[in-house]
Amino acid sequence: MHRKMTLLGLCAALAAAAGTAVAADGQALYTSKGCVACHGEAGSAPIMPIYPKLKGQNEQYLLNQMKDIKSGARANGMTAAMKPTVANISDEEMAAIAGYLAGAQ
Repeated sequence: MHRKMTLLGLCAALAAAAGTAVAADGQALYTSKGCVACHGEAGSAPIMPIYPKLKGQNEQYLLNQMKDIKSGARANGMTAAMKPTVANISDEEMAAIAGYLAGAQ
């Protein structure tokens, strides 16, 4: 029984470490997932004036918008361009990107 508890504890620690690694890579994910192509470096210089500046936005707001675009809950004119991009981003990756943008300097 003690060995089983130790194994469960180890699994939980590894899962937490993996989550931390993903969260730590918000900036890398922002670039590798293609966000930078439209929203610019650190989300502060969109390529078109109609694209939003993301730098410094509320983290939960950013996460909710990405999730809503992915699910189709948000479907206006600008979401059509983002839908294919967010389709390939996991919830954990979205959270890391949102965290990065909310705290981007």
